[in-house]
Amino acid sequence: MKKIVKLCAVLVVAAGLAGCARTAPIENIKTPVSTGHTSEQVKQAIFSAGARYKWVMTETKPGVIHGRQQTRAHSVDVTIPYSATGYAITYDNSFNLRAANGKIHKNYNRWVRNLNKEIQLKLPASSI
Repeated sequence: MKKIVKLCAVLVVAAGLAGCARTAPIENIKTPVSTGHTSEQVKQAIFSAGARYKWVMTETKPGVIHGRQQTRAHSVDVTIPYSATGYAITYDNSFNLRAANGKIHKNYNRWVRNLNKEIQLKLPASSI
């Protein structure tokens, strides 16, 4: 009987740890842009990259874009300040992504990493 209780305890702990594996620390990305680009080029790269990954991008004020990703029953909002010298992708809020205590569902980090890579690809390779 004691072996069954121990086995059940081990299974409960393992299940708890498996659930924790779905979350990771929230990644905020800050990326410099090579010289020779204008803020308009950076802005267009952000909008184009967002469209590629189905982010809804809205310029809230000059130099700041609000991004929203919605997938099935999950959504996330980010702020993307940008200039000719760089941009950042920072977490604002989310729904149904287990965000708490600086952690969030690991898909969020994959989404912003993919967005960041695509922005870099969309920036013109050569400077003006």
